Amino acid sequence: MANGRLIFISGGVRSGKSAYAEQLVVASGAVRNVYLASGQAHDAEMRARIRRHQDDRSGQGWTTVEQPTDLKKVLPKLCSGDAVLWDCVTAWLANELYEGWEQGTPCAKKPGCMEQKWLELQEAVIELQHQAQLLVIVSNEVLDDFVRDEMYQRWLGKIHLWLVARADQAFELENGAAYRRKG
Repeated sequence: MANGRLIFISGGVRSGKSAYAEQLVVASGAVRNVYLASGQAHDAEMRARIRRHQDDRSGQGWTTVEQPTDLKKVLPKLCSGDAVLWDCVTAWLANELYEGWEQGTPCAKKPGCMEQKWLELQEAVIELQHQAQLLVIVSNEVLDDFVRDEMYQRWLGKIHLWLVARADQAFELENGAAYRRKG
């Protein structure tokens, strides 16, 4: 099967990335639109953001799959020709990088742990692209911000570079306006 189109969307927090991505998926005309959600509701602010995203999609026929880690687990839940929106890379990265934090052994401190998760992510994205007619991936642009976690920034930069290289199109959202960066 030929690869489906891959569109990468990045931008600042609350810049309109998700709404723009949703429009692209709905406009694709796929039989089924799948929202692949990586966010976890650990606090009131995140619960409110998740609820707002769910409300925005309600009544529009979206199939939502919650997958905060291990993206490969979503593959059996997809159908050939789906349009998939993965929101978002930054939530997934935080979930994976700090998995095990509660026990004092986050992946970030285990030799080779994140490297393995990186390989698995690449395999999952490639397979998602094989299955979906359209794969839209959303990520926050935090590389310009003051972030104290250099490891997080290094991994996010590496992931963004790889995704943009694979993407047919890449957009940066700023204040609700989409700027084409590739394609």
